[in-house]
Amino acid sequence: MVHLVRVATCALNQWALDFEGNLRRIKQSIHEAKDAGATLRVGPELEITGYGCLDHFLENEVYENSWDSLESILTDESLHGIVIDVGLPILHRNCRYNARAIVLDGKILCFRPKLYLANDGNFREMRFFTPWKAPRHVEQYYLPPRIQKLQGSRQVPIGDVVLSTIDTCLAAETCEELFTPNSPHIQMGLNGVEIFTNSSGSHHSLRKLDERIALISEATRKNGGVYLYSNQIGCDGDRLYYDGCAMIFVNGHLVGQSSQFSLNEVEVIVATVDLEEVRSARFAPARGQQAVQAEEYQRIEVDFSLTSGDDDLLDTPTPARPPRYHLPEEEIALGPACWLWDYLRRSGLAGFQLPLSGGIDSCATATIVYSMCRLAVAAAKEGNEQVIKDMKRIAKYTSELPDTPEGLCNQIMHTVYLGMEVQSSKETRQRAKDLAARIGAYHNDVNIDGMFHSAKDILTQATGFTPQFRVHGGSNTQNLALQNIQARSRMVLTYLFAQQLSEIRERPGGGGLLVLGSSNVDECLRGYLTKYDCSSADINPIGSISKVDLIRFIAWSAKNFDMPILEDFITAVPTAELEPITADYVQSDEADMGFTYVELSKFGLLRKVHKLGPYGTFLRLLGEWKDERTPREVADKTKRFFHYFQINRNKQTVSTPAYHAESYSPDDHRFDLRPFVYPPAFQSWSYKKIDERVEALEARAKKS
Repeated sequence: MVHLVRVATCALNQWALDFEGNLRRIKQSIHEAKDAGATLRVGPELEITGYGCLDHFLENEVYENSWDSLESILTDESLHGIVIDVGLPILHRNCRYNARAIVLDGKILCFRPKLYLANDGNFREMRFFTPWKAPRHVEQYYLPPRIQKLQGSRQVPIGDVVLSTIDTCLAAETCEELFTPNSPHIQMGLNGVEIFTNSSGSHHSLRKLDERIALISEATRKNGGVYLYSNQIGCDGDRLYYDGCAMIFVNGHLVGQSSQFSLNEVEVIVATVDLEEVRSARFAPARGQQAVQAEEYQRIEVDFSLTSGDDDLLDTPTPARPPRYHLPEEEIALGPACWLWDYLRRSGLAGFQLPLSGGIDSCATATIVYSMCRLAVAAAKEGNEQVIKDMKRIAKYTSELPDTPEGLCNQIMHTVYLGMEVQSSKETRQRAKDLAARIGAYHNDVNIDGMFHSAKDILTQATGFTPQFRVHGGSNTQNLALQNIQARSRMVLTYLFAQQLSEIRERPGGGGLLVLGSSNVDECLRGYLTKYDCSSADINPIGSISKVDLIRFIAWSAKNFDMPILEDFITAVPTAELEPITADYVQSDEADMGFTYVELSKFGLLRKVHKLGPYGTFLRLLGEWKDERTPREVADKTKRFFHYFQINRNKQTVSTPAYHAESYSPDDHRFDLRPFVYPPAFQSWSYKKIDERVEALEARAKKS
């Protein structure tokens, strides 16, 4: 016997507090699900408000507005005939809950509040919400008066419930609950739940999709079941890019997957599943023994059938398919590009301004913008109405929409090479010019010597002292001060160009430009940047990406974007070019830092991901580097890293908002919360323990 059900999940590009836009996208997804014959539709976590409202979730107005949206869904008869799982915040007994409303034919069947809140990394849900009391706990929710009239009752159930339809049993878990050791779906499955829904607000991190897919697959592999995963997609107003990838699994096998990176506002995935396959998968006597011992869930009876009355219309179950993964290089090409497009179109500004140095970091930022233009032009050619609408507002220099990435790039991307006559090499200047020409950017090339000397002369006028570069006999302090004048002058000039270029180019309606930063995660970690230099910008698409990954991304782009000019950036020695070039000296980033970029990535992972302090890091590296360095050399590297990390931590308190991509990002604003005034590292107890261990190891080595 065959029991076929057509189910739908979706990825929506929601925007925090955009109630009208969010509601429009929710309704569109429901209509598309219905048109495809689905009888169940699942949406992202907190989709009515957008996930990233942050402290706005403390405002009662947000909850009132959410009820306006839910009422619109309840009263829209075109949305009847399908079970709707929609995410929203609710107030219950003066507590705030991250909840799901399960709706059918204009009636609320129940509210399902989140049991286990996400409260690490970028997530702060316990700042806004209260976790639900306990698994399987259910009580009554008192509806607002206006909803009571629609509902025909004053109350609906709220809690950890399951729903029994005429033909199956379904239940919900929310995002973080899937990632907990004792996930709700385990006991739900033992209680006979056959269809699980998961509304999520999961953001992109490099190389993390396989972990998410493994967890969802495992959720139904041992216990059987249909699992519908929904997620936001896009930038909903801050540093995170929600990477979609809505999925449907049956007994651990993937049968549907949406895009991970896309400019689409709504993506609906539909699959036909056979409930008999779930029932067959649960035949094992050992599972039955656990099922009869499981604690019961309160069931809500729903007079509705998910299966079709005519199975022939549903044809056959959707076949399994392999997951779609992107290479890390592709993730960098696509994720930040989609994030930039959302940020640009939603900010209402006219384009981007980038100080293009001729080095690989600003090269990577420019290439990501070019990738964004490729995606936008392709989407417009495919008839994406929202992209076309946004492009018409942004690309105003021509009456027709740009039909090439280079054409769009010329209208929105502005680059400037801010050089010095002595410090800047002709190679970096030429690379910047050639790259700008290849992607179609509007490019300027200027020297800033006049501004540099004017700033330096002010100190001389005030004190009678003239600082000198180190190569001219100056001290390290003088050398650094002169470098910082250049770096900070470039920031000021970049913002000047950003404010004036639209007027200079006679853009209809004028408009300002978003300034892009190009500091990478490893240099931020080490503090190898000048405070308020060109790392200070409006947004930074590479601020949470390692130098090692950026080099791989550029190599990938050179081939896949047909940009041979990028090869020159890969082979160039990374340099800030803030000191004069002489016959026997050219500034090198790795030499200045005292670390390779590979080493900085290792320290970053040990510090953040593995949660190790100086002594713990030293012990770990003793084993990993035993064939490369002596214990004293390992100790020296470790102590110098933590010393520089700590004395430069203040720089992260004012760092430019950056696209979140790397698990060891030092972003101080939300992800990596640390002090910015530390006790002297070389006098710390951890360093004393390192020294003691080194001395003991060296003494042992002498005896042997």
